[in-house]
Amino acid sequence: MSGAEGAQAAGGNPRRSFFQRQLEELGARFSILEDGPLATDFGAAAAEREQARQLGLCDLSSLPRIGFKGANTAAWLAGRGVALPAEPHRLARIEDGLLACRLSPGEALLLSQPWGSSRLIKDLERSWNIESAGLCFPVPRRDSHAWLALVGARVPAMLTKICGIDFRPHKFADLTLAQTQVARTSAIVARADVEDTGCWHLLFDSASAAYMWQVLIDAMSEFDGRPVGCAALAPPGTAQ
Repeated sequence: MSGAEGAQAAGGNPRRSFFQRQLEELGARFSILEDGPLATDFGAAAAEREQARQLGLCDLSSLPRIGFKGANTAAWLAGRGVALPAEPHRLARIEDGLLACRLSPGEALLLSQPWGSSRLIKDLERSWNIESAGLCFPVPRRDSHAWLALVGARVPAMLTKICGIDFRPHKFADLTLAQTQVARTSAIVARADVEDTGCWHLLFDSASAAYMWQVLIDAMSEFDGRPVGCAALAPPGTAQ
């Protein structure tokens, strides 16, 4: 559905993607989630899936996510079935397609996926309390951080234009993350490939959303990149 129709179907939900205006101008079609509208495609889903194999930019800002921080973070999450990677700057695929990112020894970030369930994130939000969690505190990321995914074989070459890290697959492996500067903006970059397609998640201050969108659009132009809907990222056979 269109952006205007999506806003109505959301039942008055005030949440919008940080990139809503840009997506609507490009003719995005939206699915309505509990946390807001998610751009499913731009009217050419099959072509977008092919585009994603080369270079695509996908907005995931409406998907649930949450962080936790403190010395007891790993233990508290483990007690609720979330096993973080043993080392910082790594991530793991866990139940329902979630990504569990370990930013530091005492800080974690959980990301849902368009084709998975956000049940675990909702359960963690509801179950947290200071008595049981101790030195583990929630860090809301939904409003503070915008979230984009860069997908395709040309992503590493494109990122060299705006970031000093070498993101080539043999240098920056699947399930690796970095906290770095992208276009002079602090960002988390987490690689989590989808089947045989490279995928790099970017999370950064939501106040920089419009700036970062334009930077990425400009950087992609040299490599024939363009925005794609989240349907282009989903593994074959998964429901949107």
